[in-house]
Parts: sequence; structure tokens; C-alpha cells
Amino acid sequence: MKIFDSHCHLDDRTFRGDRTEVLEKMAAAGVLGAMTVGITRSSSEKGVKLAKAHPNLFASVGVHPHDAKSCSESTLSYLKELAGNPKVRAWGETGLDFNRMFSPQEIQEKWFLRQIEMADGLDLPLIFHERDSGGRFLSILKETHHPKRRGVVHCFSGNKAELEEYLALGYHIGITGILTVKKRGEDLRSLVPIIPEERILVETDAPYLTPTPERNHHRRNEPAFVKTTLLKLAEVLGKDPVLLSEVVWENTCRLFDVDPLLGSS
Repeated sequence: MKIFDSHCHLDDRTFRGDRTEVLEKMAAAGVLGAMTVGITRSSSEKGVKLAKAHPNLFASVGVHPHDAKSCSESTLSYLKELAGNPKVRAWGETGLDFNRMFSPQEIQEKWFLRQIEMADGLDLPLIFHERDSGGRFLSILKETHHPKRRGVVHCFSGNKAELEEYLALGYHIGITGILTVKKRGEDLRSLVPIIPEERILVETDAPYLTPTPERNHHRRNEPAFVKTTLLKLAEVLGKDPVLLSEVVWENTCRLFDVDPLLGSS
């Protein structure tokens, strides 16, 4: 079984003391690829440095909607320069988050639109973040849509109508450990059968969103735990987990333009 953690934050300070051990556990669990996702200028820089040092790691660059207030044209120029590294395979995490409003709505929208333009210009897939945007996120995606754009809606937690809209636009759907949580994951488990197999990715969002049962023993999520999400996904879909893992691996490699033979002996 080969699994690709399509969204984690290995630059996070919680991994500072044991990152080597985390990567070893990841490999032992059959997680042979991971995308470490940028959320600020600094985290993007750190993520690229990590990806350059490890053959099975890749990086994205971007500014999270929480941090949109600190974005600027000079930041985007720097991220564009970082994106010239061959280990950078995506742009994001970018989008809209009206839940906590760490950045004003108009600022989030301004820099979301600019980051879409940047990714399109570089022909990089987008890693999208959406929370409580009241339909505005989807409106922007539809207003700016073009058929060659690729992307994944990270940590999907929306409703059926939103899911169908994302699929109609051609996007992939990222499934996190929320799927494994009894109450919180109930709606997600009812919706995943709608997603075509060739559009599904699995992710940890480490160090956040630890799946069950690991969340009962570990405060921090890590890439190795994405295997639990994959196994639960196979259970919900009634699929053989080994065969499903092959499909999801191919999906991830195709989206991020990664050699599917990565990690093969």
C-alpha cells in the first residue's frame, strides 16, 4: 500500500524536535509521499527547504486567508520566485475563511483573486481553503473559472450542493481525519460516495485534525496517520483498501505532477 499525504504542515514548530522521527514513522506506515503546504511567506520558504532535503516531500507556496492581511505584491513576487524550484508542485493554501475573520473579507478576496492569477500564470494546481464563506468562495471560483485550472478543495466539510459544484468545476476533494470521527464525520461519510474515485485525495492537515483512534492517544497529527483515513475511506466506500490506495496515489501524483513511481524500490 502506497499513500500520499496530500496536505500537511511539516514546517510547523510542533515538529521541530522530532521531524526526523516523524518522517521515519511516515515511511514505515507506507506514506511514501507528502505535500507540505505553505500558509505564509515564511512557512512557504521553510516548506520548500524541507522538500529540497527529502526526495519524498513536495511543497506548495501561498498565503492562507487568515494571513491575507499580511500579504502584498512583494510577498507574491517572492512566492513566485520560490515556485521556480522543481519541488514546488502547487500554489496554496489560499481561499476564504469567514469563520474567525482574522483578515477582513475584502482583503481575503483581494489576495485570493491575485493568488488564483499567480497559480494560473505558473500553471500550478491550487490548494483551496474554504470555511463559512456563505457561497462567496464558490462564486469566485465560477467567475474566474477556466477548464485548464486544476485544484483540490482541502479538508472538504461542505454540503452536497457545494460538493457537486466543486466536482462540476473539475476539482479534486481532500478528505481528512474528520471522516473517522463518529459525530463530526457523520455528514462527510454520507457524502464521500458521491465523489468519483478519480477525484479523491487523502490528507492529514498535520499537526491538526488527528483521526480516530490516534486522537485518543496523540495531541498532534502527523503524516503516518493518513493511513487511518484511507482505511476508513475504503470502509465507507466498500472498497478494497489496497486497490483504493492505488487509485488515490495516482490521483495525487497526477494532480501535483509527481512521478507515480516515487518511493518504488
